[in-house]
Amino acid sequence: MMKKMSISTSKTSLVLLLCQIISALDVPLDSKLLEELSQPPTITQQSPKDYIVDPRENIVIQCEAKGKPPPSFSWTRNGTHFDIDKDAQVTMKPNSGTLVINIMNGGKAEAYEGVYQCTARNERGAAISNNIVVRPSRSPLWTKEKLEPNHVREGDSLVLHCRPPVGLPPPIIFWMDNAFQRLPQSERVSQGLNGDLYFSNVQPEDTREDYICYARFNHTQTIQQKQPISVKVFSMDSLNDTIAANLSDTDIFGAKPVTERQPVLLTPTGSTSTKVELRGNVLLLECIAAGLPTPVIRWIKEGGELPANRTFFENFKKTLKIIDVSEADSGNYKCIARNALGSVHHVISVTVKAAPYWITAPRNLVLSPGEDGTLICRANGNPKPSISWLANGVPIAIAPEDPSRKVDGDTIIFSHVQERSSAVYQCNASNEYGYLLANAFVNVLAEPPRILTPANKLYQVIADSPALLDCAYFGSPRPEIEWFKGVKGSILRGNEYVFHDNGTLEIPVAQKNNAGTYTCVARNELGKIQNEVQLEIKDPTMIIKQPEYKVIQRYGQVSFECIIKHDSTLLPTVTWLKDNDELPDDERFLVGKDNLTIMNVTDKDDGTYTCIVNTTLDSVSASAVLTVVAAPPTPAIIYARPNPPFDLELTGQLERSIDLSWLPGDENNSPITSFVIEFEDALHEPGVWRYQTEVPGSQTTAQLKLSPYVNYAFRVIAVNRIGRSQPSEPSEQYLTKSASPDENPANVQGIGSEPDNLVITWEPLKGFQSNGPGLQYKVSWRQKDVDDEWTSVIVANVSKYIVSGTPTFVPYEVKVQALNDLGYAPEPSEVIGHSGEDLPMVAPGNVQVHVINSTLAKVHWDPVPLKSVRGHLQGYKVYYWKVQSLSRRSRRHVEKKILTFRGNKTFGMLPGLEPYSSYKLNVRVVNGKGEGPASPDKVFKTPEGVPSSPSFLKITNPTLDSLTLEWGSPTHPNGVLTSYTLKFQPINNTHELGPLVEIRIPANESSLILKNLNYSTRYKFYFNAQTSVGSGSQITEEAVTIMDEVQPLYPRIRNVTTAAAETYANISWEYEGPDHANFYVEYGVAGSKEDWKKEIVNGSRSFFVLKGLTPGTAYKVRVGAEGLSGFRSSEDVFETGPAMASRQVDIATQGWFIGLMCAVALLILILLIVCFIRRNKGGKYPVKEKEDAHADPEIQPMKEDDGTFGEYRSMSAWTGKKLDKEKKTKGSCANSAEANPVFTKAKSVRSDRSNFFRRSGDQYSSTRSETSYTRRRARQSSELTRVSSVSASLCQEEKRSDKWKYRHGSRHHASEQHIMGSEEGSDSQAGQPSPFQTPLSCNSIGGLLARQHSSLQHWCSQTPDCSSDSDDTQSSCHRKRCRGP
Repeated sequence: MMKKMSISTSKTSLVLLLCQIISALDVPLDSKLLEELSQPPTITQQSPKDYIVDPRENIVIQCEAKGKPPPSFSWTRNGTHFDIDKDAQVTMKPNSGTLVINIMNGGKAEAYEGVYQCTARNERGAAISNNIVVRPSRSPLWTKEKLEPNHVREGDSLVLHCRPPVGLPPPIIFWMDNAFQRLPQSERVSQGLNGDLYFSNVQPEDTREDYICYARFNHTQTIQQKQPISVKVFSMDSLNDTIAANLSDTDIFGAKPVTERQPVLLTPTGSTSTKVELRGNVLLLECIAAGLPTPVIRWIKEGGELPANRTFFENFKKTLKIIDVSEADSGNYKCIARNALGSVHHVISVTVKAAPYWITAPRNLVLSPGEDGTLICRANGNPKPSISWLANGVPIAIAPEDPSRKVDGDTIIFSHVQERSSAVYQCNASNEYGYLLANAFVNVLAEPPRILTPANKLYQVIADSPALLDCAYFGSPRPEIEWFKGVKGSILRGNEYVFHDNGTLEIPVAQKNNAGTYTCVARNELGKIQNEVQLEIKDPTMIIKQPEYKVIQRYGQVSFECIIKHDSTLLPTVTWLKDNDELPDDERFLVGKDNLTIMNVTDKDDGTYTCIVNTTLDSVSASAVLTVVAAPPTPAIIYARPNPPFDLELTGQLERSIDLSWLPGDENNSPITSFVIEFEDALHEPGVWRYQTEVPGSQTTAQLKLSPYVNYAFRVIAVNRIGRSQPSEPSEQYLTKSASPDENPANVQGIGSEPDNLVITWEPLKGFQSNGPGLQYKVSWRQKDVDDEWTSVIVANVSKYIVSGTPTFVPYEVKVQALNDLGYAPEPSEVIGHSGEDLPMVAPGNVQVHVINSTLAKVHWDPVPLKSVRGHLQGYKVYYWKVQSLSRRSRRHVEKKILTFRGNKTFGMLPGLEPYSSYKLNVRVVNGKGEGPASPDKVFKTPEGVPSSPSFLKITNPTLDSLTLEWGSPTHPNGVLTSYTLKFQPINNTHELGPLVEIRIPANESSLILKNLNYSTRYKFYFNAQTSVGSGSQITEEAVTIMDEVQPLYPRIRNVTTAAAETYANISWEYEGPDHANFYVEYGVAGSKEDWKKEIVNGSRSFFVLKGLTPGTAYKVRVGAEGLSGFRSSEDVFETGPAMASRQVDIATQGWFIGLMCAVALLILILLIVCFIRRNKGGKYPVKEKEDAHADPEIQPMKEDDGTFGEYRSMSAWTGKKLDKEKKTKGSCANSAEANPVFTKAKSVRSDRSNFFRRSGDQYSSTRSETSYTRRRARQSSELTRVSSVSASLCQEEKRSDKWKYRHGSRHHASEQHIMGSEEGSDSQAGQPSPFQTPLSCNSIGGLLARQHSSLQHWCSQTPDCSSDSDDTQSSCHRKRCRGP
């Protein structure tokens, strides 16, 4: 059974009572149990003692409490009962004591000013809150005063007084100018603690008329402004010039030059002063001096040093700041102001007083009937606070009598308590600087035993391991716990078991015979209860054949074995690792049931392989090294690990040393470099071998140091360049004598896990470090900086001890000493630990925000007293969020942002703010437990910024001398728009700019009509918006006034957009005006003075791709057109994407894509070859079928049902003229008709006809008759009608979707160029492309017909007279006609 002993040097009765408190009942944190137990009220939440409220908002006075049964609440105001039922403005929250006073519906905050106290009561007692002083905040107006201008000579000192109105709480003072900009401060000019602005010496640049003092009242979120103060500084030079100008030449005197002066203190006055500050507060001492040159301030403490880590200098060292002051900081502090002419000093005598603070706050007591207990209330302060007790909120002197209670100063002693003794006691510690009030209840419970551990719980452990069987219990009086094995077994006793105070039964070394049913019995005078648990002992998992060291040649095969033995009821899993990582994902690694095989071994397989076997209860592992060597080209010497040493012998046995000798094994062609000696402690860790020492390979003996109470056995391992040998056979065993421990546990720590405990942990000694039987630990602790004795306990078989009932986060001295049956280890060193942390109590105060610019602010706060942190200070968190935009007055979803500042910082920067917006923030201190309360929300506003560019600019309704401009307001105004600025200038045909005209437009306008402009003139417009800060970025646009009002032509290019990638950009635009196709794109690097680069756009497309751009570069771009007065679009700016480390591969460079395209091209080539072969062999095609059906193909009629040409023939001059006339009448189509299916089919027929003429032209010329030629000429009039209808059809198709036309036209054009070129190359004249090789429009159709007419005339001019009856002449005529031009 575990021994436990309490050691204390004092034997007084008070200490005995304290020991009884430690043994008071602990209520387990079991939710079901807590719901059933009665408990007096406990205040859990309340408003601060000094509660300043916003007079414009409802007053909420918090009071929350818990208890069983739930408590009821009542309030007093100014010491008398406050009947909330009689005041319609006051309500109490349900199931709560929190008061809500409705101010927003007619109530006045001043009417509810007073001292409030809450009482929470149930049948077991009454708890009370602090006295909560409720006061509404006040922000009075500045008293009016007449301020005279300050005329100061250069170099003199000056003080500008602020004298702010007295508010509640006091306001924050700062100086600004008329532009709401902070006045710059320096060593020469600075603000004092009282708010005045001090000038050590004035300079000419200090002259200004807007020195304004502001007072900010945080609670009411108001700022009061003092009247501006004017300062005029007269420099000596200007004064001398003035005097000289007004005096005669005989006058020789003038103003004296600026003279240097030694320092004089502006504040404080005199040579000495006094200052009283409270303990834990921030001490601020100030010295500001005048002088020229500007004096430098230095601080010292007479008879001591300034406290390290708590001293800070502010306001250019004019302010000495000491945080968390204590009584030790009292003394005389001297400030010294010095410049080149001398020095002056001032001594401030500081006295530190202290409001009451806890030494030992009273803590709740849970007692059983008949038990004794003590409540202790100890506090300190300066002056010493007085202690008074209350019972259930009533002074104890007039409270009902309780015979079990005795008051002795700061202690209440309870003897033989009964259930009626339950009550809540209040301890009040007060002096002239404040008070402390603490509630602590005495809860007397009579409860029969309860066992909280589930019934029949199953515990499974591995043999030879500790087994812990739980029996969590509760009862009052505290039950006695007994353990039995089996249903009818006897009570368990003896050293084989350890019985813990929490009811747990520990079996240090569980064996198979320990398995079975265990019964836990809890009994007190009110009853008895028992619970059974089951214990199963499992066989340990073992690796009976471990993997062995392997040397394998490259490209060979190797196998590692891992054969295991385990408990049949446990399911093992085997995992293999290589160099403590997963096996490579390689099919060469084969994992079997009991082995790992590696095929085709390579050099990278070299390493350590580990077999790990896991079950739900234990885990074992074994490792082996694989060495990969190159295969010898010829038989060579085989290098291997050495053979194990042998013939181990022990000699020279002493208590603390022994000599070991051995014989080395075979080196296997690699010299032995060292021997590793290992030992086994068969007494404490049988089967476990540990490193002892290592000796050189030339040495075969070693003297080994020994520890007491260890049963040693040794083995030796030889090491060479290849690796380690197998271990030698163990030596004989040698048992050393017992002794007291030589060392104490390491890594001793004291860290609290709860606010009221201290957990002392340590690393227990190994078995061989115990030096003897009966290893135990003496755990000692005492509170640091308090005159307490050490408290100690002796424990065994554990590595931690929990000290309960400690104050929150106080330092403790901790030490742990080892001992055994033969004595103690040396005195251990002390370690400083801390009891548990709790959430911080106080929010940072004096939170100030300094807005640096429209997007950046700096927040300052006073650090909280370290005492209130109640833990390790980790830093401060600033929560800030945007409330609304001041320009739009529209709220949005609040997204809070958090910035964390580590350590004891008192300021931080808030980046990324939005201009002209209202923000809120608060600051919280953070410790290891979490965040403390938030400071009051601080409201600040960012100043205005410059706006973004107007959202759009449109120019409409052009006339001879006017244009209408319309625009949209900026997307981000960033302030109040004051106006718009419009600038414009004319542009001539050579792109030269004319004079610039500027117009200021009111901010509420959204359109403007510009009149008196020049007709048929292009203008460029620049448009931007302004706030009071300045002008935003501009937007540009161009427009043209019309030439006449009959046919308004206003060509323009608008809506130029860019989509940029890394090295290219897609440029698109919209064109308005007459048909035009000669577009170009100009571009250049933005901001560069280099000439614009120009790219011509093919056709009439409205987009273009700029290539070869530089990644991450800003470019400017504009689109222009040639031929129509040379107009251009406005400029646009874009930026290419940044260069990426890993680019996405273009699909056009992928192998699969190239292969696919090659296959498609090959397929097309095969189809073309087949087509040519069929044509050459006279296969079936449209012209061939016509030839077979009619002797003369020229007389076949055209197909008019599908709108296509039935055949191709040359156009007559008359036909061309008619087409030209129609083109002029109906207008032209600017776009290509290549994609038109009608025209495509016509060209296909023409191609077939051309091929047919080439194959059989001679035959036709020999058989053609004059009659057929005459009929053909007669049909030209009908041909014109058909061609005109086709031309009209083409024009209609051409006016369809530009998007469709571009998408299909380019591809169709390319294919036609190839096909028509191959088919007509032999018939075309040199240097003249085929008419079908260029994009066709209605214009080009007319041109085509004209050219055909010209060719026909040329052919006929060279044709013999076909009217002749000569056969030769007629034959030649027919041949030329058939071939055509």
